[in-house]
Amino acid sequence: MKERIAQLKKEKNAVIMAHYYVPGEVQEIADYVGDSFALAKSAKNSDADIIVFCGVSFMGESAKILCPDKKVLMPDLTADCAMAHMVAPGKIAAMREQYEDLAVVCYINSTAELKCQSDVCVTSSNAVKIVRELPNQNIFFIPDRNLGRYVAEQVPEKNVILNDGCCPIHAELKAEQLLAAKAAHPEALVLSHPECEKEILDLSDYIGSTAGIINFAKKSEAKEFIICTEDGVAWQLQTDNPDKKFFFPEPSLCCKDMKRNTLERILAVLETEENEVEADPDRSKGALLPLDRMLELGK
Repeated sequence: MKERIAQLKKEKNAVIMAHYYVPGEVQEIADYVGDSFALAKSAKNSDADIIVFCGVSFMGESAKILCPDKKVLMPDLTADCAMAHMVAPGKIAAMREQYEDLAVVCYINSTAELKCQSDVCVTSSNAVKIVRELPNQNIFFIPDRNLGRYVAEQVPEKNVILNDGCCPIHAELKAEQLLAAKAAHPEALVLSHPECEKEILDLSDYIGSTAGIINFAKKSEAKEFIICTEDGVAWQLQTDNPDKKFFFPEPSLCCKDMKRNTLERILAVLETEENEVEADPDRSKGALLPLDRMLELGK
């Protein structure tokens, strides 16, 4: 299967992009593995004719918006992110009426429809930097309340208004689960994603994006870590650090939608070129502006 995938990639000038949360065997064959920000940059800079995007729907949609001339395929079009939809209709318009000088800051984990109504997109790796650099005093952060709260704590000079949305996977993790893991591994450092609830972040030694967690573990002199994010990141962590140990609070966090990306489905879309991501031209034009602004401000 891997040989056939490699052959088709060469024949069709295709690349495979994979998020850190997809199965390890998929990350292993991908041309680019990264978090949302890194993959967005890679998509825009790629000279491939076909992008097979192994992630969830908003990621494939963003790749198509950034690369309208490329064919973007997804191994499973039903792979979705619940948080990407978590802004009530009319909420953004109401906030703009209520607050002067408002910037709507949209986590890239969102639909194109929400991006169209926003001023700039961010990822967990650049949200603090971008919010700090915006000229606006009032920030409406959508859709994730947990990342928004973390940003507000890091940029106290801004008035960050939170939206009632969250990643249901990260929000599942409770303090008692993490405390049990800490009791079992007292020497381990706790590395957490800011999509986790505050009670988890308060118990953490490091808070950062998926890429940030990976880089911290690689540079750290510590040998044991408790990882508070989706368990797909284990593959990259162990690949980079064969001499270190990584533990996940039990039960580990697993996004079933991310796990829909399999070798079998990658091979199928490369052969048939089905599951192409379609993007409405008008909506894409509106969503491109905050995405481009993110790439500029996030440098």
